[in-house]
Amino acid sequence: MQKNVSISDLAQALYTVNRHAKTALKPQHLYWIKKQTIHKLLEEKLATKIGLHFSDHPKFSNQHSTLLVQVGNYYFHIPPSKQDFQELEHLGKLNRNFRNPSSKMSLSQAKRIVYQYIDWHPDENEKPEFQKKSSYYTPSSLGKMEWPPSRKKMGRRKHKQNNKNTSWK
Repeated sequence: MQKNVSISDLAQALYTVNRHAKTALKPQHLYWIKKQTIHKLLEEKLATKIGLHFSDHPKFSNQHSTLLVQVGNYYFHIPPSKQDFQELEHLGKLNRNFRNPSSKMSLSQAKRIVYQYIDWHPDENEKPEFQKKSSYYTPSSLGKMEWPPSRKKMGRRKHKQNNKNTSWK
């Protein structure tokens, strides 16, 4: 583990990443770094497997289980391995009354801590995805300095249009 990252900070960072992943439009990367971090913590014996829970969100109407892992004072769910089903107790339904301690860490700080721990660096070639504009996109004129147009500019436009109209007659 990195010298300057405590288990408490890492647990808070995982909590923040997990919380943001639940509401993100594209949560795959956030869930991936959460899973990588927890697996590394388990390998280093800094996290503990507690047991299995039934998932609150069954896939394709089929009940499945998730692995409950404790990191510091926080608990997280990740997909279980086949070995987990053989070695760990099934705890049944998730206790909805239990909550992790709240944390005020920003997502950028949480990602920095997790990236440092798992030693992950984004590709320099990897460009951030920009949201594509709809073909129906109409730019707003709010905040434009030239609105409403001045009469001088309108006068020039009309004069040019009149010259165009008369030049071919």
